[in-house]
This record gives sequence, structure tokens and C-alpha cells, in this order.
Amino acid sequence: MLRKLAGYKYIIATLLYASLFFTQSLTLIWTVPYIVQALILNTAIMLGIYAFRGFDNSTTTSMNSCFVSFLSGTILGVVFAMIPILFFHARLPRFTIAITAALSIFIFPFIGCILMRYTIKHLPPKRYLVIGREEELSPILEEVRKASMNKIQIYSYLNPSPATLAAAIEIETARPYDAILIGDPQLARGVESLISRAEARNIAVEYLPLIVESVLKRIPMKLVDIFRDYYIIAFSNIHQSYRKRVIDILISTFAITVLSPVFLILYLLIVIEDGRPAVFTQKRVGLNNTIFTIHKFRSMYKSSEKQGAKYATQQGDNMTKIGKFIRPIRLDEIPQFFDILRGKMSFIGPRPEQPNFAEELSQQLPYYKLRHKLKTGLTGWAQTNYKYAATIEEQEKKLSYDLYYVKNQSVLLDLQIILKTFETVVFRKGAK
Repeated sequence: MLRKLAGYKYIIATLLYASLFFTQSLTLIWTVPYIVQALILNTAIMLGIYAFRGFDNSTTTSMNSCFVSFLSGTILGVVFAMIPILFFHARLPRFTIAITAALSIFIFPFIGCILMRYTIKHLPPKRYLVIGREEELSPILEEVRKASMNKIQIYSYLNPSPATLAAAIEIETARPYDAILIGDPQLARGVESLISRAEARNIAVEYLPLIVESVLKRIPMKLVDIFRDYYIIAFSNIHQSYRKRVIDILISTFAITVLSPVFLILYLLIVIEDGRPAVFTQKRVGLNNTIFTIHKFRSMYKSSEKQGAKYATQQGDNMTKIGKFIRPIRLDEIPQFFDILRGKMSFIGPRPEQPNFAEELSQQLPYYKLRHKLKTGLTGWAQTNYKYAATIEEQEKKLSYDLYYVKNQSVLLDLQIILKTFETVVFRKGAK
């Protein structure tokens, strides 16, 4: 069901993408330079819309959200596309660029939103017969139901005796469920023969971790508790990719070069307001729980250092004037590109915490240290999907996003994070 929905979204995105070329063809005669520039512009716009969640299920519930996503994504796409386009001798006409942007901003939100709503509405739900205790699994599965736009439903829970499961499997016609969902592996072991019989009858058998991860894009702590053996094996196979290190070197070198004027300006502004040092260092916990030194532009008054380590939510009164500007849009983290270049951290990964905070969280959250199976990062899955965590409950939920990234790291997921980082910075999500 989820794959079908994703496939329909790709079709909708492709239709919108093609309509940009069609509209542009009405305003110019195609030449090779124009085709190349149109490809750059249209691709950048579609990636921008994706970065601002224009195709997310939750966005389609509100036309205002659709408009904001498409507006923000289009502006971002046009700005980035203009950088290479300026190097062409025969550039796309301004009128063509304006028409393209107008179509994406004012027409696409309505077409895209209506098509996605229609698709979601008419896609049949998938109903599961769950092997597990309702009181234990219902909070997770209720969240899954809502996140899937009610397309994943629970027919019934079975704390199974062989008789009850056998009766459910023996139904030949008009079966009221589409698949069996293993929600508790210990309970499932007691009816393994019946589960095998169900598979022989072409009844799909699925496992809760795959459903939860594919829909919620995170790994709740309760899920790790229930499927502990599975996750112990999964996290034992995590390793740092050499390919990712190459990408980190390329990104950090490019960023340091391009942002060097910004670096100099911020350095001078901080020194003018509150003296030296403009850059401060701090100990953080990184790969395999090792301690390393992180560098940031100082956004607090020097006097605040005497008060000891605090969460960002407790430091508002100590923030400098320039700090109030650079911190929400993450400019204070520019020096960390040097830490990435040195190999102390990665561009993408769980956010590094101070040692005392990391120790405190590891004592309260049993699986916290699993996030250190990878290098910590400047941006990450948790940072782009969840707000700043100020309580232990929020820390637990943010950890669930970190664990999802650690387990499912890939080039495609890294690309999604890079795109969504723009939304995080522009809308100041999670900034304190």
C-alpha cells in the first residue's frame, strides 16, 4: 500500500515536472542551451518543493500548507538554479523564468494537493490481524494509522491461542483482514506452525518493525523493547562508510570556500560586540562514545561560561545581539565545517551532545548510546524531523529519529536530509 502511494506521488511529481517544460515551450524556441537551463531550473524547483515537504501526506491536509511548501520550494529552487544559469551566454528569457515560477507557486499547489488528496482518498486501506497485546501495541499502531492517513488499519488483536488463530486463518471467503502482522515475536513463536499454514494459503505475514519504520520514519523505544533480538543484530552491523567520508571532505571544502566571506564578517561582528574569542570550543561525544572538540561561533556573552553547561532553552538571557540572529538560522555552526574536514564529525549524523548531558541521557534512555555507532553530524534526520528537545520525553522521541538514521543510513536518505535542512534553516525549526 505504501509503495503504491509512493508510486502515485512520483507520477504526480512527473506530471508537474513535464508541465513546466510544456509551459516553457509556449514562450521560446528550444535550443540546446535553453534545454540544459530548463532542466536545471525545473529540477531545482521540484527538489525545492520536495525539500519543503510539498509531497508529504501531512501537507495535503491543508491547502495553506501546500501553498507555503510550493512557494518556499520554488523560491529556493529558482535561487539555486540561477547560479549555473548565469554562466550561460544565451540565458533563458526572464519572462520564461517568471512564468515557470508563477506556475509552480500559484497553480501547482492546487493541482498537486487535489491530485494527492484524490489518490489518498481512493487508495484502499490495508487491514491487519495483529499477533500481540492491544494494550501494549495500540499506541504505536494508532500513530501509524494517523501517519498513513488511515490507510493502515487494525482488524483485530490476538493474544493467540492456537484455536483462535486457526479459526481466523481458516476463513475462506470475504476474509476481513489483508495480512497478519507479527507484533510480538514471543507470542508468535507459540503459533509458528499456524503462521506457516497462513503463508501456505497466500496470507501475507509482515513484521511490526518494517511497518513502523516505513510509516513513522523513526524507531520508538517500545518497539526496540519488543523486538530486542532483531535490533541487537541490526545495530551490531552498523559501520562508518568510507564513501561518506569522501562526501564529507567535498562538502566541507566547498562550504569553507563559499562561506569564507560570511565567516570573516561574523568573526568581526562578534569581536566588536563582546570581544575575543569569536569562536569557542566545547567537548562533545562522538563516534563510539569518544570525546572530541567542537568549534562554534560564540553566541553567548563571555560571562555566561562561568555558569556551567546548560541546555539551549536555558540560555536565552545570555545571548548576544549577533547571537540572537545567527543561532536560529544555524550560522553559529559554520566553524564545524573545519571539524568535518578534520574527520572529527560528519556532515550528516546524530547531533553531538556535551559529555555530561550524554551521560545523563544514557542513564535515562537505555538505547541512547546506539546513536554513537556513527559519527555525529552538523545536520541529521532528527534535526530535520523534530523540534528542539527540552524534556526527557522529547529527547526519547528525538532519539527514535536518530536510531532510524543509524539503522537505515544510505546515500538517498542523506540526500533527503540535505534537502530538508534548507526547510529547517528557513523556518528555524528546532532552533533555540
